[in-house]
Amino acid sequence: MIASVGAEVPYDLLAATGRYAGPLRWSIDRDFPHAAQWLESKFAPWVFSILEDWASGALDELDMVVLTRADDNAQRLYYYLCEMQRQGLIGGPEPVLFDVAQISRGTSLEREVRAVRALAERLGVTDAAMETQIRATNIQRASIPVSTAGKRTCLLAGTPPPDRRIHAMIEQAGWAASGKTLAELWSDPGPLVEEGTGDPAAALARQIHGGRVGNRSFADRGVLVVEEMRAAGAQAAILWYGEEDEALVWHLPSQRRALEAQGVPVLVLTRRDWRGQDDAAEQIAAFLGDLPQ
Repeated sequence: MIASVGAEVPYDLLAATGRYAGPLRWSIDRDFPHAAQWLESKFAPWVFSILEDWASGALDELDMVVLTRADDNAQRLYYYLCEMQRQGLIGGPEPVLFDVAQISRGTSLEREVRAVRALAERLGVTDAAMETQIRATNIQRASIPVSTAGKRTCLLAGTPPPDRRIHAMIEQAGWAASGKTLAELWSDPGPLVEEGTGDPAAALARQIHGGRVGNRSFADRGVLVVEEMRAAGAQAAILWYGEEDEALVWHLPSQRRALEAQGVPVLVLTRRDWRGQDDAAEQIAAFLGDLPQ
């Protein structure tokens, strides 16, 4: 069995193996006695959870875990896992790093194509199997998301939160909450992949190369957050950044300016507790409660 860590993995390729168990899950509401011995505090809490499960044998039923280079935490975790296995400190499945190249130039795309083809060869996935899976997954990709039409909606952007606990704070204030959690992003197969190209590996590589989720994306985050706001029909936005976020938080100024230029009121919450055990709920309630009906 194969699992994955992070968004912007080659979903269709992994699914085509018939052995894909989906992304790893985590629980941040617990102690991490093993992981805390090895990881620095600036790792995201979900990394502690995954390493704790790895060290305790909870992932031993897996043969391989594919970690994406598109996520800084996932990439760093990969190197830790390799070194710890080399030293005999942990066992568990084989960690495999999937390269992600997203610079807008031909050589970057060529590198991504090589990465997809190398993983396909390693997993024994043929072009025919990959093409079949692309067609099947595109049906899933084309499904219509749940609409928040008719409701006052607040966009939650910034660091993807671990689950819907921050969304729940927005809903408790009487608003609908829009914005994906980290778990939802990891399960998202991404935009449509071209079908019938004769080279499904290259088609999948083009989708990943154009990805806009991970830290390696060169997309304009200000433009993206406005697109999310418009798609959700949001009348307010919260830019929430976890304490350990050292990448996406750099885009805060451009995102805030872009939203305010659209006349959208914005609440900025930085260096926040992933578990929500701070005053975020009170600040969110006060912010949304002060907005006109």
